[in-house]
Amino acid sequence: MIIDMPGTTTNAVNKRLVKLRDEGGAVALGRVLTLVVMAEERDVEEAIATTNDASREHPCRVIVVAPSGEAEGEARLDAQIRVGGDAGASEVVVLRIAGPLVERHDTLVMPLLLPDAPIVAWWPRTAPADPAADPIGRMAHRRITDTTAVADPVAMLRSLPAVSKPGDTDLAWARVTLWRALIAAAIEQPPFEAVTSVRVEGEERHTSLHLLTAWLGERLGCPATIVPVEGAEAITKVVLVRPGGEIVLDRPDGRVVTITQPGKPERRIALPIRKLNEALIEELRRLDPDETYEEVLSQGLPLVRIGGVESVGDRA
Repeated sequence: MIIDMPGTTTNAVNKRLVKLRDEGGAVALGRVLTLVVMAEERDVEEAIATTNDASREHPCRVIVVAPSGEAEGEARLDAQIRVGGDAGASEVVVLRIAGPLVERHDTLVMPLLLPDAPIVAWWPRTAPADPAADPIGRMAHRRITDTTAVADPVAMLRSLPAVSKPGDTDLAWARVTLWRALIAAAIEQPPFEAVTSVRVEGEERHTSLHLLTAWLGERLGCPATIVPVEGAEAITKVVLVRPGGEIVLDRPDGRVVTITQPGKPERRIALPIRKLNEALIEELRRLDPDETYEEVLSQGLPLVRIGGVESVGDRA
């Protein structure tokens, strides 16, 4: 069910939500958090569809704030409430704002927050330079950005170590969770030799490539190099060099990874590129600070080196 409330107030929106609950609609008692989404108008529907998927594992109230005009002019709030089949396992409130309300969006969000529930902020595309200093970021327990979705992903990623605070995270980090698990499993098998260097290949603008390389270099204490591959999708290959031979995880098609290492049979494991909803679900599983991510940003990322450029054709 979708309820449009043009030219309204947050007080009226809150009363309507209470009425819907009293009538047997959305049940706030089952919500585990409030997810505040700071979206551009072009991203509103995709963001709602993504949160609907995530809400099936993490029931929540979703508040989508979408500025629909400039900060000058008349203040206006057009709201929309979605419940039932149009909201997954959540209840969705969309706030389209214009005029001075654009600069005071946090005052519109506060009356709609669930009491005594954690707050997570998510910027699907453009995020503030310092998420923790943003009005919405200051009230949130967790702040989720997505460097893969901005105009200059690598530049944004490189700016994060200077402003990162406990509770910050990036969906590009969630996209390498399965890679990290596979690599750790491969290294922890005999022979137990130290890794002397690491090479990670893939699309250079895909920031997951940088974060995985930084994690490997920081954890293994060895040189870690990115080899950009033109025409690739995300991460295509990880090579771990050891005295007894290389461990190679190769995923040229973005779907299946082939693992080869000396003295062991070749293995093939499904590893498709993670979708947006899968990455968001991953990040909503924890509400405490991610210390590993913080270490990767502050200690691993500055050590990452960029190697020569290959093309998909060169590798074929």
